[in-house]
Amino acid sequence: MFGVTPPISTDQPKESDIKSSEALMADLVSMNQFESEAERKVRERLLSNIAQLVSKFVHDVSIKSGMSEKVASEAGGRIYTSGSYRLGVHGPGSDIDTICVCPRHIYKEHFFGEFQDMLRAWPAVTEISAVPSAFVPVMKTVISGVEVDLLFARVNLAEAGDKLDIEKDEILRGVDDASQRSLNGPRVTDMILNLVPDVASFRTALRTIRLWAKKRGIYSNVLGFPGGVAWALLTARICQLYPTAAPSTIVGKFFPIYYQWGWPQPVILKKIESGPANMQHSVWNPKLDRRDQAHRMPVITPAYPSMCSTHNISASTMSIVKKEMLRAMQISDDILRNPGTSWAALFDKVDFFSLYKTYVHVVASASTSEGMKDW
Repeated sequence: MFGVTPPISTDQPKESDIKSSEALMADLVSMNQFESEAERKVRERLLSNIAQLVSKFVHDVSIKSGMSEKVASEAGGRIYTSGSYRLGVHGPGSDIDTICVCPRHIYKEHFFGEFQDMLRAWPAVTEISAVPSAFVPVMKTVISGVEVDLLFARVNLAEAGDKLDIEKDEILRGVDDASQRSLNGPRVTDMILNLVPDVASFRTALRTIRLWAKKRGIYSNVLGFPGGVAWALLTARICQLYPTAAPSTIVGKFFPIYYQWGWPQPVILKKIESGPANMQHSVWNPKLDRRDQAHRMPVITPAYPSMCSTHNISASTMSIVKKEMLRAMQISDDILRNPGTSWAALFDKVDFFSLYKTYVHVVASASTSEGMKDW
């Protein structure tokens, strides 16, 4: 059984379901939701180059710290992707979230110091914006024309080489909160893929939900809507409830289930665990934490320590999401009643500037072009 409850249905797809799924895939292709082979190779080469640079960075800092060449060479330094790229649902122009995992003698100051200097010396890097004080410290870069968000994680180990296993919860022992949040990017992503019964159907359904949410203006954790992780978790739960369903069926069930969901009942993919003994990372628990009680639309990450991926959602943004769910439910019902019909209407772009009577105009400025990039 996938998930915390038995499935609603294990019926095999009907011919009409397959026909609707084929029409859905055709629409995704026509709307340029898949990267080309050339783009795939560019990303793979780019990640290989970043991995080499991180390894050199760890080696050089280790030598400067007084370590021998042998110890410095074994110190490692690895990268892990997360987000849409690791989930396998990225498209042309998507950014790549990349976590740089370093051993315990490498600190955040090294990452935003020496490593940033190495990046600035790399001709392929055309933009860098460092935000070391962020909730999850990050360097936002553009490398070879690809947007790459570089995050830092320091593990409590002498080496961070090929034998490093970040899937085990013990990797979080002795790490700071910022490193824990960075490490949980790939950890959560991998667990999502392990908790869905059919990865291919999940990916097609998630591509659909992501495109719909972006077109309707409700894809932004910063603005108080579900972000990429939350939409992935929501989609994965429907896949668990309909483990044998075609992608079109998963999408068709997605909207009515969440429109009628008994919020603040949480959406979870697996039982929330307290983690290894004597590990102090906070786990989402509304019975003990008043802040967790305040979450209106909790969608919980499966990897320890479980967190609410939708803590920014407010009463107003939740109302907007539910309104869009209702619209999408009506459209998808009509489409599924006519197998083979295009799904294009689902992806109509919201006309934001016709929705309200009053708007606020915000002007952001900076004294230099470099400073402007931070905006």
